[in-house]
Amino acid sequence: MNSPQNISPEKLLSVLFYSPNATAVYQGDDIKIISANEVMINFWGKGSSVVGKNILDAVPELKGQPFFDMLQNVWRSGQSFIAKDYPAILNIDGVLQKFYFDFEYKAILDSSGKTEYILHTASEVTERQEALKMVDEKSKSEQKLINDLSALNEEYLATNEDLSSKHEELFSVNNKLLQTRKELLTANHTLAENEKRFKTLVEKAPVAMASLKGENFEIDIVNDMVLNIWNKDRSIVGMPLQEALPELIGQSFIDILTEVHEKGEPYFGKENRVLIEKNGLLEELYLNFAYQPIFDENNKSTSVLVVASDVTELVQSRHSLTEIKNRLEIALDASKLGSTEVDLETGIMQSNDQFKYNFGYMPEEEFNYPDLFEAMLPEYREKVKSLVQEAIKTDGIYKAEYPVKWKDGSIHWIQAHGRPRYNKNGVADRMVGMTSDITEKKLAEQRKDDFLSVASHELKTPLTAVKASIQLLNRIKDRPYSEIHTRLIEQSDKEIEKMHMLIDDLLNMSRLGQDQLMLEYGVFNLHEMLSKSCSHVRFENKYQLILKGDENLMVYADEHRIEQVVVNLVNNAVKYAKDSEEIHISIESLENEIKVSVRDFGNGISESLLPHLFDRYYRVEHMSKSYSGLGLGLYICSEIIKKHSGKIGVDSKLGEGSTFWFTLPDKKVS
Repeated sequence: MNSPQNISPEKLLSVLFYSPNATAVYQGDDIKIISANEVMINFWGKGSSVVGKNILDAVPELKGQPFFDMLQNVWRSGQSFIAKDYPAILNIDGVLQKFYFDFEYKAILDSSGKTEYILHTASEVTERQEALKMVDEKSKSEQKLINDLSALNEEYLATNEDLSSKHEELFSVNNKLLQTRKELLTANHTLAENEKRFKTLVEKAPVAMASLKGENFEIDIVNDMVLNIWNKDRSIVGMPLQEALPELIGQSFIDILTEVHEKGEPYFGKENRVLIEKNGLLEELYLNFAYQPIFDENNKSTSVLVVASDVTELVQSRHSLTEIKNRLEIALDASKLGSTEVDLETGIMQSNDQFKYNFGYMPEEEFNYPDLFEAMLPEYREKVKSLVQEAIKTDGIYKAEYPVKWKDGSIHWIQAHGRPRYNKNGVADRMVGMTSDITEKKLAEQRKDDFLSVASHELKTPLTAVKASIQLLNRIKDRPYSEIHTRLIEQSDKEIEKMHMLIDDLLNMSRLGQDQLMLEYGVFNLHEMLSKSCSHVRFENKYQLILKGDENLMVYADEHRIEQVVVNLVNNAVKYAKDSEEIHISIESLENEIKVSVRDFGNGISESLLPHLFDRYYRVEHMSKSYSGLGLGLYICSEIIKKHSGKIGVDSKLGEGSTFWFTLPDKKVS
């Protein structure tokens, strides 16, 4: 899988080896560890020797913890299991320690739906858990503060009741007037102290806090931490919340506050997204918060206490990890790379499906290090082994290209990269590698080499004939002019024409490769052009060219290039249908295009070959060696017609001959 650019195997290999994500693969009801990367092994506090062991034998401190039962349940049910912030007791350097992890036990099913492997990915979140614990402790502190505030509120209500009682006593018992007045002053002092304490608690709280008063949520008390989140100063005190933070309009927070105020029930939000205006732009934040209603003596909500903490960095970090994981998966899928890890002592390989497929194996088949070299053609085995040994010796990356033979007998080319991994004693115990199938690249190189070989041969043949004719002419140059002179000159001219055609094909190929085949459009009579073309065939008097169609049809195209196409199609008819004495050339005017067909009455072409006739070099690879030429003619014809925005094709049946045709857009030339 490269986004769309392909990632180099070296780069991807580096990413896989140094990924921060811990990864392990298990198999079997006894949860056997068949693979684990360095990060996972470090989590366990063990060495690479755990690979191949059952999980409880490898990590005995897990006994009595729930993980083995979880893994067995995943293996038996085929249902993956995901956990977050999950505690685990691990033995690190001889000390049992408690850690927290986000992890997934992913069931990898075979084609029958049965669990084949369990993929265990994990990331340590102990620091995050400690942060959450701190937030929880802060929340408890906040709740205690709220309880204290509620207690103060109750004191306030009690004081009000006491004042009412004192007033009644004032009116009923004049002799207690002084005492009542003293109690009233004391109560007022207590109320003022309570309000002062409440304001101090809010302003000095270790978390963001604010008090919003009334139905309009007028900002009554704020501390610096909430002002920092809101990106405001104390000038907003006394303003309705919507006026102070107009960007909240359309977000959910005002509606939530209204519901808390009306129902008198607290609300707790976790990692809620909020947009806050900063420097004229809306900035995205994530908050944990609580809305706590505050009641009067009639148990009616009069204000809402806001307690919040900014968890934006935590959320963004989690999103970044998810994005990195997604990109890695996309890269693996797009690159179609096979990956493996070889135990150098046992030769056992843990490979992905693509790696096995590159060597002709199915995913469910066993494929180990000896099988890899067995699939490799014998003459390449020692060279690859020496490259591997050199990489182990130098702690380097080995690179190799070699052919392998699949079980069906087909040959495929592999490009391989690998690097050794060492145990804590510095001994290479594993080799990790990646492969890709480069068969198409090798075939293209082979076709190019074959073409150059054929081109050299085809040019050498007429050149040799010309050279022989000129040498013979030189010998008889002093003799009287005779029929031998004429025959040698004609032979030389014929061979030079062959070389001219071959060179012209090569030049056209070069122009096509550089997209420099230019068209010179003009208006011409198609019937007239066809009647004058292929004069070399008519002069031989062996084949009869029969032209049919509208004699007055005018077309807008490159006359020279269209004639080149027709001549090539006629030459092919002469070359490959020698017994067809008649060759029919027809013109048809269709709805929006003009069609030209060249038909012979030879042996025809097999249906399996038709889709490939216009491929470059196809004739060289698939047809008889007795025919001369480079196998470029039909390919060049197809490119010329494509540049005219036309179509080209062939209809043929064995024993009934062949019809090659092409179409041109009808420009409606007046």
